[in-house]
Formats: sequence, structure tokens, C-alpha cells
Amino acid sequence: MRVSISWLKDLVQVAQTVDELSESLSMAGFEVEAIEDLSLSAKGVVVGFVESREAHPDADKLSVCKVNVGDTEALQIVCGAKNVREGIHVPVAVVGTSLPAVNIKIKESELRGVRSSGMICSLSELGLSDSSEGIAILEDHSNELPGLGASVSEIFGLNDQILDLAITANRPDGMSMMGIAREVGALTNSKLNFPTQNNIIECCEFKADSLTSSFIKESGLYAATNIKDINTSCKTPLTISRRLLRSGIKSVNLIVDICNYVMLEQGQPLHAFDALALEKIAGKTVSANDFGQRKAYKGEEFIGLDGKSYALDTDSHLVTCCDVPVAIAGVLGSQDSAVTSKTSEIWLESAIFTSESVRKSSRAVGLRTESSSRFEKGIPLNQTISSAHRAVELLKGITTVGDTKTWFNGIKYLDQPKVILRRSAIHNLLGPLENIGSVVHYIGDKEIRQVLESLGCVLIDNEKGWVVSIPPFRDKDLTREVDLIEEIARLIGYDKFKSDLPNPIKPGGLSVTQLAERMFRRKLCAIGVQEITTLSLVGEGSLNENRIGVSNPLLAETSFLRTNLYEEHLKIVKRNLDSGQTSNWIYEIGKIYSPKDTIGVEEKQVLGGLISGKRRMEKWSQQDKNPSLNYYEARGILQEVFLSMKLQVTDKLLSTNSILHPGRSASIKLEGRDVGFFGQIHPNLSRNYDMPTISYIFELDFSSLLVAATRTNNWVTTYKDFSIMPAMERDISIILDIDCPSMDVYSVIKKAGKSLLEKVELIDTYEGKELGTGKCSKTFRLTYRDKKLTLTEKDIYPLHEKIINSVIKTFNAVIRT
Repeated sequence: MRVSISWLKDLVQVAQTVDELSESLSMAGFEVEAIEDLSLSAKGVVVGFVESREAHPDADKLSVCKVNVGDTEALQIVCGAKNVREGIHVPVAVVGTSLPAVNIKIKESELRGVRSSGMICSLSELGLSDSSEGIAILEDHSNELPGLGASVSEIFGLNDQILDLAITANRPDGMSMMGIAREVGALTNSKLNFPTQNNIIECCEFKADSLTSSFIKESGLYAATNIKDINTSCKTPLTISRRLLRSGIKSVNLIVDICNYVMLEQGQPLHAFDALALEKIAGKTVSANDFGQRKAYKGEEFIGLDGKSYALDTDSHLVTCCDVPVAIAGVLGSQDSAVTSKTSEIWLESAIFTSESVRKSSRAVGLRTESSSRFEKGIPLNQTISSAHRAVELLKGITTVGDTKTWFNGIKYLDQPKVILRRSAIHNLLGPLENIGSVVHYIGDKEIRQVLESLGCVLIDNEKGWVVSIPPFRDKDLTREVDLIEEIARLIGYDKFKSDLPNPIKPGGLSVTQLAERMFRRKLCAIGVQEITTLSLVGEGSLNENRIGVSNPLLAETSFLRTNLYEEHLKIVKRNLDSGQTSNWIYEIGKIYSPKDTIGVEEKQVLGGLISGKRRMEKWSQQDKNPSLNYYEARGILQEVFLSMKLQVTDKLLSTNSILHPGRSASIKLEGRDVGFFGQIHPNLSRNYDMPTISYIFELDFSSLLVAATRTNNWVTTYKDFSIMPAMERDISIILDIDCPSMDVYSVIKKAGKSLLEKVELIDTYEGKELGTGKCSKTFRLTYRDKKLTLTEKDIYPLHEKIINSVIKTFNAVIRT
């Protein structure tokens, strides 16, 4: 929002300097991004009088002028403008002047052999116009000219500064000059001087079928003001056109300029339709009942005011006349209904369109306008009709206007919302002001009332505090008690309140959970897995259809919450493979989202990753060019992390996951609970992504891993003496069903022999015809050791037999001799 200081001073008493005002606004939440001094564009440009004009002796298009700028001797200036002539006052840039608008510094020069000491300026060279034909003639811009040699800044209104403010989304009132004036008045306790409206226009409620729809129910109000017999021979006053230009809006014609001026002043966007143009569109005389609103049809064409053709979709919200689109609601009017300099009758639209509908329409056509930026933040309903009447009043002050009447559909005014404000809540949240001597001083009732009333609030006392009526222009952000308390602190100054920091201030530290998370990351990196980060917002996806859509997405590619990590990881590996990187070991700790009940969202933190290829630098010792890890090597990478974090996990064959190879995948169980999966990607999936079939993905519930890793028995290091007694080893070869998991056998052996059994290892597997169909042999090596005694055969024989019997009974196995 560009704020003209001279305009601001017309609305509120400003006693501060520009720098002081900038500091106050920034500290109050309206960040001043830049201060532009307009006088710099005309510094060194003075009033001159053309005493004579002669043709250049060697150039037909150049003139040699004698220009009096108040010095004893007139300046000789060579000028190429067609409209230069004797007896006019002109802006003259004397030697040494810099013109930032055209990046020129004036020097003594010769043009075709004739000396020139200065330059007669055009409006574009002063930064007042994009282009101009000829020089500026001062008589056309002011009836009273200052003396020769005086600065032209006052004539062109350049004795002004512009504050470029960053307006946050929760402060739509800051998108108007009156809103900023209210803020300045509240900050400096200054008196406001807003324009009064004396013109009373007849208002009639109307009911059109096309407007009594969900649009009106959502937005609240649509008003159309018919203004007849407008004398458009009058030009836009210089005050208005200059203020528009300083705000970044070009002057178009009187009617359009008035609409834009009211938008900047009041914050309410207006749009004018040419009444005769609407009659051509409708094929009849238009009445208020002919206006409507609807969604655009898919592919419907719309020609905008800018002359561009837009292909609309169903997200676009249209204003129609007899069902013909005449505007994209809150964004852009149509070319066919546009107001021109010859328009004598208009329909002036003043309405409330919902922030969501305008945002969708704006994004659908790829266009953001001054109007849409205000609707997106929110417009107070109570000023909608009055803003239209303000525009009529300005028109009547400039030119002659005929009959005027307003029709409206919807809610004309809303009651002011009320918020209970407790005195105790203010003191508890803000605390005391800085101590005055030894007395603790809290903010007083008088100061509280003064701050809130300066914002336009009305306060009624009660036992615990006040009942506060919120003004319409702040009802979007002042909705709770804490909002009012924040306003009190903001306007008084956060620096005025006493700080309440711990004494002494001690350094912070990481919690056990945070330490465990760091250890996980370090362990994964230590074994060669690289950490990556992907966005939580993704596209629609094809692997998981149960995604939660974002109600207001910025892009189609970021319109859903992700339900897994592996889809993004597959895309990353595909890009790496396309770039020639054959080995990809990646992991990510991130959040995924899934629907909960009917309206809720469940958030889950997971550890996911993908392993593809071998991490080797040299190639000469490898038989093939692109070696891959087998299942056990890949699973062993993850197992190293689990063992280093003292997590005892087990694997169970998994055949129901559609993205994994049915025979080479497992569900990971921790403390008896399923925490995720690990496995080779399904061949169909590898073909879809054009990547090696032998690639592995994993996804684990990271919260469960952290809980298990931070249990006291795992987290606190304990020290035990190593046994110095020798160990004894025995092997068991067992014939089992071929699909019997080795981990199950391992668990049974450990449970049966836990008193002396120190370690169990699978050392061999064998499949052959002699074993029978569907059978295999597995050999386990058992290591026995006692902490204090040397074991004998007599000691371990009973335990070894017990283990064998447990395996035979549990798995219906046969001991292989």
C-alpha cells in the first residue's frame, strides 16, 4: 500500500516527521518497506519563461530558445519539442540537475553546433507520465505560477513523500487511506478529519432470482447504483489524478478515476458499467433485477478490460447481466461493458464478494488486481453502500449528474460484534509497566479506554472490565479478548512493559527425545544414507487416492497433503538416475497425513527412505557395471541403525502391500507392534518409474522408534563384566517347511536356552529333492557360556536337548542327521 503523506495529512493531524511516522508505523505492525521522496525527481527543475524561439540553423526539428529562469541573463536551450513557443512558462532543468525518471544528468552541450545550457522538461522526464508528447506547459497545470527560478515541485504536487507499507493479511483496513489515518490517529492521539457525506441517495431493496442464491448468502450484499446524465466533458481534477498516480494507479477517465479514488480512500472496490453498453448486451433496457452472479462454465470465454481473452473454469465467479458475463467478480470487468470518456449513464457496482471466491477467480485467470487484493483480505459490509454514495458525491462536486438511485440485495448493515474484556486478563497477560521507584504500576483503566476508543471501539463498563463494541472496519481481526489485549500492548508499545525473564538465565538443553532423534540422523548418515527433505504439499498422486485436499491451494502440484514419503523419494531417485547417479541411499524424517473420522486429520511422523545400488567409488573390482544389493544386505543397513540404538526388532513376511515385491518384503515389528515395512519395490512400480527393479524402500513409525529408544533400560548405559570363561558351540540342522521364517526359529531357540545360551546364528540353508517337496534345511550355530564356570558336556546336554525338542514341537520339524 502506497501512502501519500500529503493526502494523509488531509485525513489526520500529523505532527511527526516522515522518519518518525515511519518508525511508529513499523513498530505498530505496518512495516515501511521504502520511503520515496517525490521532490527528488524535480530537484533543480525551476520555472522558466520562453522569451524567444528561433529555428535551429542546421536542424529542421530543433528550436533555439532563450529562457529566463530569474537570472540576469537568459539561458540558451536547444529543444526538440513541437509545442515549444514564445511566451509560455516551462519547467527547466538547469545544468547540474539529475533527472532520476530518465537517468540523465544535465550538462553544458552542443547540438549541431549550437550551445545548450539546460533542458526544457516533459512530464515523462519528471516521472509524472509514462510518455508525453512535447514539453510541459505550466499554464496548463496551474492558474497561479510562482516566480521565475522557483521550484516546480509545488505546481506538480511533487513536494510529497510516499510510504510503501507492507499490509499483513489480518489487517484489511490498512488497504485504505482512511484505515492508515485511523492507525496514525491511534498511535499519535491525533484528531481525524474524514470527509463527510451530505448526499442522501434513495435506496431500494430488490430481489433478483439470480442474486438470491448461495452467493448472496455467503457474501452478504450486492448493490447497484444507477447514475444518469453524467457530463463527462470535465476532466479528472489534478488532485485526484496525482493522488492516483502516487498510489500506482494510472488516470483513465473521470468515472473510472473516481471509482479508483474511492477504493484507495475508503478501501471498498467499486466498478462502473456503461448503461448503454449493458443494453446492447442484454438487448433491452437494463434494471437492477437483470444483474446476477454465477459460476463460469468450463471453457467459457471472457474478454477483459485489458483486451485479453481469458478461458474460464468453474472456479471463476462471475457477475452477469441477463446471464451474460460482465465481470469476473472482484477481479476484472469486461471490455464490452467498459466505461469510456463518452459514457453518460452508468451502473455503479458496490458489493461484498467472499475472500475465497475472489482468490479462486484471481488464481483461475492468473490475474491479481488492486480490487482483488482488497477482497482477498476482507471488506467491511457496513461501508459498501456508503462508498458508492461517496463516489456519487465526488462526481457531483466535479460535474453535473442527473437522477441517482441505489438498489441493494442482501444485508445492508451488520450489528457491531461485542467482546467481553476483563481487566484481570489484561494484567495477567501483559504484566506490569516498568517500575516507578519501588511501586509496581499496571496499565490503568483510563489508558485502556483511550487506546481502544482511538481504534473506534465503544466501551461499556461492567464489574470485571468492559463490554467492547468492535467497529465494522476491524471486525475481521478483533474477534476475541486476546485480540483486544494485543491491540493495547501494540499501541502503548511492547517496550513499555516490564520484561519477565528467568533470573539467572540458564542455557537450554535438548530433551531425551530430541537427543534420540539426533542420534538416529547421525547413525543413518554414518552408514552412508543421505538425508533429504520434501514438501508436505503434493499433487493428486496415483499410488494413494485417499489424500486430503487443501481448500485453498496455490498450485495444482501442491493441492493435497501427502499420505506417504516413498512417492516423492521415487521421483527423486528417478531424477538422479536420469542424471547418471546410479547409487541412491536416501532417508527422510517427515510427517504424513490421513483422514480421521469424517472431518479430522491425523498427523504421523515417519522415517522413510529408499536404497538403490551399491555405494562404491571404484568399478574395477566389480564384475557388472551396476551392481545391486541383495535383500539381506539392504535390510542389514537398517539393522545396523536398530542395533546401535538398542532396538530389538523382528521381521514378518509381508505379502499384502501392493507397492512391494510379495516375496521380498517384511513388516517390521518393535516390542510386538507393527511399526512399518521394508522391502523391494514391486516390478510394476519400478517399470512405471523406469528404475532398477532391485531397489528397496522402507517407512517406519518414527514416534514409536523414539519411544522405544528412550526407555530407561535402553537409554541409560549399563556396564557389565565380560565373562572370561570359554564358550562351547553346537550346531543344529533342522528340516522345516520352506516358508518358515528363520526369525521364528531363532526366537524359539533363544527362549528355550536363555539360561546359558549366549548367541544364535544361522550359518547354512539347503534345499534338495531328498528333503521332500516344500522342505528346506537350516543350520543354526548355538554358543553356550557361563559367567563363572567352565562348561562341560554334562552341563549343556540337557539344555541342548530342550532346545531341540522345543523346535521339533513348535514347527513340526525333523532333526537332520
